[in-house]
Amino acid sequence: MPGAFVWTAVAEQPAGRVLPDGCMDLLWDGHTIRIAGPDRRAHVHAAPVGSVMSGLRFAPGAAPLVLGAPADAFTDQQVPLDAVWGSARVRALGDRIASAGDPADALEAAVLRLAGAAAPPAPTAYMAERLRAGAAVDPLACELGLSRRQLHRRCLASFGYGPKLLTRILRMNDALALARRGVAFADVAVRTGYADQAHLSNDVRDLSGVTLRQLVWSPGRAANRSTALPSGSWTTA
Repeated sequence: MPGAFVWTAVAEQPAGRVLPDGCMDLLWDGHTIRIAGPDRRAHVHAAPVGSVMSGLRFAPGAAPLVLGAPADAFTDQQVPLDAVWGSARVRALGDRIASAGDPADALEAAVLRLAGAAAPPAPTAYMAERLRAGAAVDPLACELGLSRRQLHRRCLASFGYGPKLLTRILRMNDALALARRGVAFADVAVRTGYADQAHLSNDVRDLSGVTLRQLVWSPGRAANRSTALPSGSWTTA
């Protein structure tokens, strides 16, 4: 499915720190389907060890097109899918997933049938790309033929955040990816557009609630959005 991928994971620890990353998920826990909205700050998610979660993860800006609702309706929330699509429709979807050999693939196939394939429209994908690269708000708005206020509203609807927060969240995740590959923190800061290492450290702590070193070296850390947690990357709480 363009703009999305499926995942399945088993919880290896009872709790983890979930980081914001601009993405949204549809989650299947074996019983219900939920929408995991975009997070503005990290939160700690608890799950029984051994529990299985499957999901369909949408790239920033893709989920609202499939769900038929703006991203900011779900910011910092998990919402039952039947609150958006109706109980009968979601019950039928859940029955198909429950009877499938691979719940994640079944979730993707069923959502495709119900909502149609959708990728972020060119302006939305371009906004995310330019903001990830550190584009300033006013020049980007001008480039897209929008006012500053219109750009802000479009970002809220597409990503669940205003453009400045989306830039910070995307930049933090890019920085973490580099740091986890062994790049020195000072070099990470330069390569991802922070003023200096202190700026990087302060921003990571503000968005995640822990230090950059804790996120990089935590023994329970997993790759970004590849665990049984509802969104974001995670580490032990």
